[in-house]
Amino acid sequence: MRRLFVEAPAKINLTLRVLDRRADGFHELDTVFQTIDLSDTLELQPADGVTVTTDHPELQIDETNLAQRAALLLREAAECDQGVAIHLRKRIPLGGGLGGGSSDAAATLLGCTRLWELDLGLAELESVARRLGADVPFFLHGGTARGTARGDRITRLEPFGERPLVLGMPPFAISTAEVFERASGWLTLPSNSVNFPALFGHKWRQPNDLGLLDNDLQEVVFEARPELRRFRERLLDEGASVALMSGSGSTVFGMFDEANVRDAALATLGEAFGTWNLVPSKTVNEGIRVDVA
Repeated sequence: MRRLFVEAPAKINLTLRVLDRRADGFHELDTVFQTIDLSDTLELQPADGVTVTTDHPELQIDETNLAQRAALLLREAAECDQGVAIHLRKRIPLGGGLGGGSSDAAATLLGCTRLWELDLGLAELESVARRLGADVPFFLHGGTARGTARGDRITRLEPFGERPLVLGMPPFAISTAEVFERASGWLTLPSNSVNFPALFGHKWRQPNDLGLLDNDLQEVVFEARPELRRFRERLLDEGASVALMSGSGSTVFGMFDEANVRDAALATLGEAFGTWNLVPSKTVNEGIRVDVA
């Protein structure tokens, strides 16, 4: 096989509950992940070793890069000595809560499995994915899925369907570790948390379903970054059915019923938030796609 192209989609969190701090120091999460049509592209070719290059000037390419770590861990798990040269075309913003690095890691796992013709099942790939990060196992599935434990135990859900989005990305990133460190005072208590089995059993078809969407980390971040709150409020003023921060930020998304309303909001918001990167997008049912050149 000469070359593969792998599309690695971004995600938003439709819900995010921070339940408690675990014995291992991480937080217990209950979240709904959703893939969107913004994606990175990875080009994979056979090579002697494992190398990663990118078109993004700010992306670190060293032993901390998730795509490189994914290829090395997969090679170790599969006990093979094959190599890969990965070129990453980066479109998902860094530090925006959209899971770009995690998606790139999962795309590397799926792409290298195909490139190296490995006989590995989903459970084996998920085991490697969990060593890379809590979001990585979700991207092996894509679509709509629930994440529990650290967010890395994945259950597929009824597809959310396609809905128009505005992604608002401010000119700054937010540290996930710092957000969770400040989150202890905002933990979801068992007595007032959403009944998740009921929430995840429905078909997302009722108009008031979107009222169930929430993010426990939102107020933590909004206290430190009030401009994110202002952007969320403007999304709602411009006709968004729901507006939330994704993950630990910094991206805030608005979900719309109609694409034309979304487009009108995008034009107005562009004037008011001129330093932000505002991107039209949509939720999608698909996950990572691997194509042979």
